[in-house]
Amino acid sequence: MKIAVNTRLLLPDKLEGIGWFTFETLRRIVASHPEVKFYFLFDRSPDPSFIFGPNVEAVVLKPPARHPFLYVIWFEWAVKRALDKIQPDLFLSPDGYLSLGSTIPSLSVLHDLNFEHFPDDLPLLARWHYRSFFPRYAQKAARIATVSEFSKQDIIQQYGVPAEKIDVVYNGANELFSPLTIEEQQAVRQRYSEGYPYFLFVGALHPRKNLVRLFQAFDLYRSQSNQQVKLLIVGEKMFRTKAISQTYEGMTYKDEVLFCGRMGTSELHKITASALAITYVSYFEGFGIPIVEAFRCGVPVITSNVTSMPEVAAEAALLCDPYSVESIAEAMETMATDAELRNQLVEKGMERSRIFTWDAAAQRLWNSISKALTQSKK
Repeated sequence: MKIAVNTRLLLPDKLEGIGWFTFETLRRIVASHPEVKFYFLFDRSPDPSFIFGPNVEAVVLKPPARHPFLYVIWFEWAVKRALDKIQPDLFLSPDGYLSLGSTIPSLSVLHDLNFEHFPDDLPLLARWHYRSFFPRYAQKAARIATVSEFSKQDIIQQYGVPAEKIDVVYNGANELFSPLTIEEQQAVRQRYSEGYPYFLFVGALHPRKNLVRLFQAFDLYRSQSNQQVKLLIVGEKMFRTKAISQTYEGMTYKDEVLFCGRMGTSELHKITASALAITYVSYFEGFGIPIVEAFRCGVPVITSNVTSMPEVAAEAALLCDPYSVESIAEAMETMATDAELRNQLVEKGMERSRIFTWDAAAQRLWNSISKALTQSKK
Protein backbone atom coordinates (compact mmCIF):
# COMPACT_ATOMS: atom_id res chain seq x y z
CA MET A 1 0.00 0.00 0.00
CA LYS A 2 1.20 3.52 -0.81
CA ILE A 3 0.09 6.77 0.88
CA ALA A 4 1.30 10.19 -0.23
CA VAL A 5 1.22 12.94 2.39
CA ASN A 6 1.39 16.72 2.13
CA THR A 7 4.13 17.48 4.69
CA ARG A 8 5.04 21.03 3.65
CA LEU A 9 4.32 22.34 7.17
CA LEU A 10 6.95 20.09 8.78
CA LEU A 11 9.49 22.87 9.30
CA PRO A 12 12.26 22.65 11.94
CA ASP A 13 11.67 25.01 14.89
CA LYS A 14 8.57 26.43 13.17
CA LEU A 15 5.82 23.97 14.00
CA GLU A 16 2.46 25.64 14.64
CA GLY A 17 -0.86 23.97 15.48
CA ILE A 18 -1.30 22.18 12.14
CA GLY A 19 2.41 21.41 11.98
CA TRP A 20 2.26 19.75 15.39
CA PHE A 21 -0.81 17.75 14.35
CA THR A 22 1.09 16.57 11.27
CA PHE A 23 4.23 15.72 13.24
CA GLU A 24 2.63 13.94 16.17
CA THR A 25 0.12 11.85 14.22
CA LEU A 26 2.39 10.89 11.32
CA ARG A 27 5.33 9.75 13.41
CA ARG A 28 3.02 7.38 15.27
CA ILE A 29 1.22 6.15 12.16
CA VAL A 30 4.49 5.53 10.30
CA ALA A 31 5.83 3.48 13.21
CA SER A 32 2.59 1.53 13.62
CA HIS A 33 2.23 0.65 9.94
CA PRO A 34 5.55 -0.55 8.52
CA GLU A 35 3.60 -2.35 5.78
CA VAL A 36 2.70 1.01 4.23
CA LYS A 37 5.07 2.99 1.99
CA PHE A 38 4.69 6.70 2.76
CA TYR A 39 5.71 9.43 0.34
CA PHE A 40 6.19 12.71 2.19
CA LEU A 41 5.77 15.68 -0.16
CA PHE A 42 7.89 18.67 0.95
CA ASP A 43 8.28 22.07 -0.70
CA ARG A 44 11.94 22.36 0.41
CA SER A 45 14.68 20.01 1.57
CA PRO A 46 13.34 18.30 4.70
CA ASP A 47 15.01 18.07 8.06
CA PRO A 48 16.10 14.43 8.60
CA SER A 49 14.15 14.33 11.88
CA PHE A 50 10.92 14.39 9.84
CA ILE A 51 11.70 11.15 8.02
CA PHE A 52 10.05 8.98 10.64
CA GLY A 53 11.07 5.54 9.43
CA PRO A 54 12.54 3.38 6.65
CA ASN A 55 9.08 3.19 5.07
CA VAL A 56 9.13 6.96 4.37
CA GLU A 57 10.43 8.43 1.14
CA ALA A 58 10.91 12.20 0.96
CA VAL A 59 9.87 13.91 -2.27
CA VAL A 60 10.85 17.57 -2.69
CA LEU A 61 8.56 19.57 -4.98
CA LYS A 62 9.25 23.09 -6.17
CA PRO A 63 8.47 25.94 -5.82
CA PRO A 64 8.27 26.54 -2.04
CA ALA A 65 4.59 27.23 -1.34
CA ARG A 66 4.22 30.19 1.03
CA HIS A 67 1.95 32.51 -0.99
CA PRO A 68 -1.58 32.05 -2.39
CA PHE A 69 -0.40 32.10 -6.01
CA LEU A 70 2.34 29.59 -5.20
CA TYR A 71 -0.18 27.39 -3.37
CA VAL A 72 -2.05 27.01 -6.65
CA ILE A 73 1.12 26.20 -8.60
CA TRP A 74 2.35 23.75 -5.97
CA PHE A 75 -0.87 21.80 -5.46
CA GLU A 76 -2.27 21.95 -8.99
CA TRP A 77 0.99 21.37 -10.84
CA ALA A 78 3.80 19.99 -8.63
CA VAL A 79 1.65 17.81 -6.36
CA LYS A 80 -0.51 16.59 -9.25
CA ARG A 81 2.56 15.51 -11.23
CA ALA A 82 4.01 13.74 -8.17
CA LEU A 83 0.75 11.90 -7.50
CA ASP A 84 0.48 10.89 -11.16
CA LYS A 85 3.97 9.41 -10.90
CA ILE A 86 3.64 7.75 -7.49
CA GLN A 87 0.08 6.49 -8.01
CA PRO A 88 -0.62 6.15 -4.28
CA ASP A 89 -3.74 4.53 -2.89
CA LEU A 90 -4.50 7.74 -0.99
CA PHE A 91 -3.36 11.36 -0.73
CA LEU A 92 -3.45 12.61 2.88
CA SER A 93 -3.33 16.37 3.46
CA PRO A 94 -3.05 17.38 7.14
CA ASP A 95 -3.47 21.09 6.31
CA GLY A 96 -6.61 20.63 4.21
CA TYR A 97 -5.20 21.60 0.80
CA LEU A 98 -5.82 19.18 -2.08
CA SER A 99 -4.94 18.94 -5.75
CA LEU A 100 -8.19 19.54 -7.60
CA GLY A 101 -6.74 18.21 -10.83
CA SER A 102 -5.64 14.87 -9.38
CA THR A 103 -7.81 11.78 -9.58
CA ILE A 104 -6.15 10.10 -6.56
CA PRO A 105 -8.58 9.57 -3.63
CA SER A 106 -7.86 12.11 -0.92
CA LEU A 107 -8.33 12.66 2.81
CA SER A 108 -8.36 16.32 3.85
CA VAL A 109 -7.84 17.39 7.46
CA LEU A 110 -9.89 20.57 7.73
CA HIS A 111 -9.04 22.07 11.10
CA ASP A 112 -11.50 24.97 11.08
CA LEU A 113 -13.30 27.46 8.84
CA ASN A 114 -12.36 30.70 10.59
CA PHE A 115 -11.89 32.37 7.19
CA GLU A 116 -15.56 31.84 6.36
CA HIS A 117 -16.71 33.57 9.55
CA PHE A 118 -14.10 36.31 9.88
CA PRO A 119 -12.71 36.95 6.38
CA ASP A 120 -11.63 40.49 7.23
CA ASP A 121 -9.07 39.08 9.66
CA LEU A 122 -7.02 37.84 6.71
CA PRO A 123 -5.01 39.63 4.03
CA LEU A 124 -6.97 40.01 0.79
CA LEU A 125 -5.14 37.33 -1.23
CA ALA A 126 -5.24 34.77 1.58
CA ARG A 127 -8.94 35.44 2.06
CA TRP A 128 -9.61 34.97 -1.65
CA HIS A 129 -7.65 31.74 -1.76
CA TYR A 130 -9.25 30.11 1.27
CA ARG A 131 -12.79 31.04 0.29
CA SER A 132 -12.30 30.05 -3.36
CA PHE A 133 -10.57 26.72 -2.89
CA PHE A 134 -11.63 25.18 0.42
CA PRO A 135 -15.30 24.67 -0.48
CA ARG A 136 -14.05 22.77 -3.54
CA TYR A 137 -11.57 20.77 -1.45
CA ALA A 138 -14.38 19.76 0.89
CA GLN A 139 -16.48 18.47 -1.98
CA LYS A 140 -13.57 16.69 -3.68
CA ALA A 141 -12.24 14.84 -0.61
CA ALA A 142 -13.18 11.18 -0.26
CA ARG A 143 -13.24 11.84 3.48
CA ILE A 144 -12.62 14.77 5.80
CA ALA A 145 -11.08 14.69 9.26
CA THR A 146 -11.48 17.63 11.62
CA VAL A 147 -10.43 18.38 15.18
CA SER A 148 -13.71 18.96 17.04
CA GLU A 149 -17.43 18.28 16.87
CA PHE A 150 -17.87 22.04 16.52
CA SER A 151 -15.75 22.08 13.35
CA LYS A 152 -17.57 19.02 12.01
CA GLN A 153 -20.94 20.75 12.34
CA ASP A 154 -19.48 23.93 10.85
CA ILE A 155 -18.22 22.06 7.76
CA ILE A 156 -21.63 20.40 7.36
CA GLN A 157 -23.44 23.75 7.57
CA GLN A 158 -21.01 25.83 5.51
CA TYR A 159 -20.25 23.36 2.73
CA GLY A 160 -23.15 20.91 2.76
CA VAL A 161 -20.87 17.92 3.37
CA PRO A 162 -22.70 14.79 4.64
CA ALA A 163 -22.03 14.06 8.31
CA GLU A 164 -21.02 10.46 7.54
CA LYS A 165 -18.12 11.75 5.41
CA ILE A 166 -16.47 13.58 8.36
CA ASP A 167 -14.44 12.06 11.21
CA VAL A 168 -13.50 13.90 14.41
CA VAL A 169 -9.80 13.56 15.30
CA TYR A 170 -9.15 15.55 18.48
CA ASN A 171 -5.74 17.16 18.93
CA GLY A 172 -3.41 16.10 21.70
CA ALA A 173 -0.69 17.84 23.69
CA ASN A 174 3.00 17.10 23.96
CA GLU A 175 3.83 14.64 26.75
CA LEU A 176 6.53 17.04 27.96
CA PHE A 177 3.82 19.29 29.40
CA SER A 178 3.53 18.36 33.08
CA PRO A 179 3.50 20.18 36.44
CA LEU A 180 6.64 21.83 37.86
CA THR A 181 7.64 22.05 41.49
CA ILE A 182 7.10 25.31 43.39
CA GLU A 183 10.85 25.94 43.27
CA GLU A 184 10.96 25.40 39.50
CA GLN A 185 8.00 27.74 39.03
CA GLN A 186 9.69 30.45 41.07
CA ALA A 187 12.83 30.17 38.95
CA VAL A 188 10.80 30.58 35.76
CA ARG A 189 8.99 33.60 37.16
CA GLN A 190 12.27 35.20 38.14
CA ARG A 191 13.45 34.77 34.56
CA TYR A 192 10.36 36.06 32.77
CA SER A 193 8.15 38.16 35.08
CA GLU A 194 10.47 39.66 37.69
CA GLY A 195 9.27 37.01 40.12
CA TYR A 196 5.58 38.03 39.90
CA PRO A 197 2.68 35.71 39.04
CA TYR A 198 1.40 36.09 35.49
CA PHE A 199 -1.43 35.35 33.13
CA LEU A 200 -0.21 33.71 29.93
CA PHE A 201 -1.31 33.95 26.32
CA VAL A 202 0.13 31.47 23.79
CA GLY A 203 -0.52 31.86 20.06
CA ALA A 204 0.09 33.98 16.99
CA LEU A 205 -0.86 37.66 17.33
CA HIS A 206 -3.69 37.08 14.87
CA PRO A 207 -6.90 39.14 15.15
CA ARG A 208 -9.11 36.15 16.00
CA LYS A 209 -6.92 35.45 19.03
CA ASN A 210 -8.61 38.55 20.48
CA LEU A 211 -5.50 40.36 21.74
CA VAL A 212 -7.27 43.72 21.57
CA ARG A 213 -9.85 42.76 24.18
CA LEU A 214 -7.32 40.75 26.18
CA PHE A 215 -5.14 43.88 26.53
CA GLN A 216 -8.17 46.01 27.42
CA ALA A 217 -9.35 43.41 29.94
CA PHE A 218 -5.92 43.21 31.58
CA ASP A 219 -5.84 47.01 31.86
CA LEU A 220 -9.30 46.97 33.46
CA TYR A 221 -8.35 44.14 35.82
CA ARG A 222 -5.14 45.89 36.93
CA SER A 223 -6.96 49.20 37.45
CA GLN A 224 -9.29 47.48 39.91
CA SER A 225 -6.73 45.28 41.66
CA ASN A 226 -3.71 46.03 43.80
CA GLN A 227 -2.14 42.67 42.92
CA GLN A 228 1.15 42.66 41.04
CA VAL A 229 0.25 40.29 38.22
CA LYS A 230 1.86 40.42 34.75
CA LEU A 231 0.57 39.37 31.32
CA LEU A 232 3.01 37.31 29.23
CA ILE A 233 2.56 36.96 25.47
CA VAL A 234 4.21 34.02 23.71
CA GLY A 235 4.02 33.74 19.94
CA GLU A 236 4.90 35.20 16.56
CA LYS A 237 3.39 38.41 15.22
CA MET A 238 1.40 36.73 12.46
CA PHE A 239 -0.95 39.23 10.75
CA ARG A 240 -0.43 41.65 13.65
CA THR A 241 -2.89 44.48 13.02
CA LYS A 242 -2.87 48.19 13.63
CA ALA A 243 -5.70 47.71 16.13
CA ILE A 244 -3.58 45.35 18.25
CA SER A 245 -0.62 47.73 18.17
CA GLN A 246 -2.70 50.80 18.98
CA THR A 247 -4.48 49.04 21.84
CA TYR A 248 -1.20 47.95 23.36
CA GLU A 249 0.35 51.42 23.00
CA GLY A 250 -2.70 52.97 24.66
CA MET A 251 -2.63 50.69 27.71
CA THR A 252 -2.21 52.20 31.16
CA TYR A 253 -0.42 49.06 32.31
CA LYS A 254 1.46 48.22 29.11
CA ASP A 255 4.71 47.93 31.10
CA GLU A 256 3.11 44.93 32.82
CA VAL A 257 2.70 43.17 29.44
CA LEU A 258 5.81 41.19 28.51
CA PHE A 259 6.41 39.82 25.00
CA CYS A 260 8.44 36.62 24.99
CA GLY A 261 8.42 35.83 21.24
CA ARG A 262 8.39 32.32 19.89
CA MET A 263 9.48 29.46 22.19
CA GLY A 264 10.63 25.90 21.75
CA THR A 265 8.61 23.13 23.38
CA SER A 266 10.85 22.77 26.43
CA GLU A 267 10.74 26.45 27.36
CA LEU A 268 7.05 26.75 26.48
CA HIS A 269 6.37 23.90 28.89
CA LYS A 270 8.17 25.71 31.70
CA ILE A 271 6.48 29.06 31.10
CA THR A 272 3.06 27.38 30.85
CA ALA A 273 3.52 25.29 33.99
CA SER A 274 4.54 28.41 35.98
CA ALA A 275 1.57 30.60 35.03
CA LEU A 276 -1.13 31.75 37.42
CA ALA A 277 -3.58 30.90 34.63
CA ILE A 278 -3.82 30.68 30.85
CA THR A 279 -5.92 33.39 29.17
CA TYR A 280 -7.06 31.88 25.88
CA VAL A 281 -10.01 34.05 24.88
CA SER A 282 -10.11 33.73 21.08
CA TYR A 283 -13.39 34.44 19.35
CA PHE A 284 -12.90 31.48 17.00
CA GLU A 285 -10.97 28.20 17.37
CA GLY A 286 -11.25 24.79 15.77
CA PHE A 287 -9.71 23.27 18.90
CA GLY A 288 -7.21 25.20 21.06
CA ILE A 289 -4.13 23.11 21.94
CA PRO A 290 -2.87 25.58 24.64
CA ILE A 291 -5.95 24.69 26.70
CA VAL A 292 -4.89 21.04 26.90
CA GLU A 293 -1.22 21.96 27.44
CA ALA A 294 -2.27 23.99 30.48
CA PHE A 295 -4.46 21.13 31.74
CA ARG A 296 -1.48 18.78 31.55
CA CYS A 297 0.68 21.27 33.47
CA GLY A 298 -1.81 21.61 36.31
CA VAL A 299 -2.52 25.24 35.41
CA PRO A 300 -6.07 26.67 35.44
CA VAL A 301 -7.57 28.04 32.23
CA ILE A 302 -9.65 31.06 31.30
CA THR A 303 -11.15 30.53 27.85
CA SER A 304 -14.04 31.61 25.63
CA ASN A 305 -17.60 30.33 25.74
CA VAL A 306 -17.86 30.16 21.93
CA THR A 307 -16.98 27.79 19.04
CA SER A 308 -14.90 24.74 20.06
CA MET A 309 -13.50 25.98 23.35
CA PRO A 310 -16.37 24.91 25.63
CA GLU A 311 -16.23 21.49 23.95
CA VAL A 312 -12.53 21.10 24.71
CA ALA A 313 -12.59 22.65 28.17
CA ALA A 314 -15.98 21.34 29.37
CA GLU A 315 -16.27 22.16 33.09
CA ALA A 316 -12.50 22.27 33.62
CA ALA A 317 -12.06 25.97 32.76
CA LEU A 318 -13.48 29.35 33.66
CA LEU A 319 -15.48 30.43 30.60
CA CYS A 320 -16.01 34.05 29.61
CA ASP A 321 -17.58 36.07 26.80
CA PRO A 322 -14.70 36.91 24.40
CA TYR A 323 -16.64 39.93 23.08
CA SER A 324 -16.91 41.48 26.56
CA VAL A 325 -13.87 43.18 28.07
CA GLU A 326 -15.66 43.19 31.41
CA SER A 327 -16.29 39.44 31.27
CA ILE A 328 -12.61 38.68 30.58
CA ALA A 329 -11.45 41.10 33.31
CA GLU A 330 -13.89 39.57 35.80
CA ALA A 331 -12.53 36.10 35.00
CA MET A 332 -8.99 37.35 35.64
CA GLU A 333 -10.03 38.84 38.98
CA THR A 334 -11.82 35.65 40.00
CA MET A 335 -8.89 33.46 38.99
CA ALA A 336 -6.35 35.64 40.78
CA THR A 337 -8.26 35.76 44.07
CA ASP A 338 -10.07 32.42 44.38
CA ALA A 339 -7.48 29.78 45.28
CA GLU A 340 -10.16 27.14 45.92
CA LEU A 341 -11.56 27.60 42.40
CA ARG A 342 -8.07 27.37 40.92
CA ASN A 343 -7.47 24.09 42.71
CA GLN A 344 -10.82 22.68 41.53
CA LEU A 345 -10.08 23.66 37.92
CA VAL A 346 -6.60 22.16 38.08
CA GLU A 347 -8.03 18.84 39.26
CA LYS A 348 -10.73 18.83 36.58
CA GLY A 349 -8.22 19.92 33.93
CA MET A 350 -5.82 17.08 34.71
CA GLU A 351 -8.70 14.62 34.35
CA ARG A 352 -9.89 16.27 31.14
CA SER A 353 -6.42 16.17 29.59
CA ARG A 354 -6.47 12.36 29.53
CA ILE A 355 -9.02 12.50 26.71
CA PHE A 356 -6.73 14.48 24.41
CA THR A 357 -3.58 12.51 23.59
CA TRP A 358 -1.57 12.23 20.40
CA ASP A 359 -1.77 8.43 20.63
CA ALA A 360 -5.56 8.70 20.45
CA ALA A 361 -5.33 11.29 17.66
CA ALA A 362 -3.07 9.04 15.57
CA GLN A 363 -5.43 6.10 16.00
CA ARG A 364 -8.45 8.20 15.04
CA LEU A 365 -6.65 9.55 11.97
CA TRP A 366 -5.63 6.04 10.92
CA ASN A 367 -9.27 4.95 11.29
CA SER A 368 -10.25 7.80 8.97
CA ILE A 369 -7.51 6.77 6.50
CA SER A 370 -8.82 3.20 6.57
CA LYS A 371 -12.38 4.38 5.82
CA ALA A 372 -11.09 6.49 2.89
CA LEU A 373 -9.13 3.54 1.51
CA THR A 374 -12.15 1.25 1.81
CA GLN A 375 -14.36 3.77 0.01
CA SER A 376 -11.86 4.17 -2.81
CA LYS A 377 -11.90 0.42 -3.51
CA LYS A 378 -15.67 0.21 -3.89
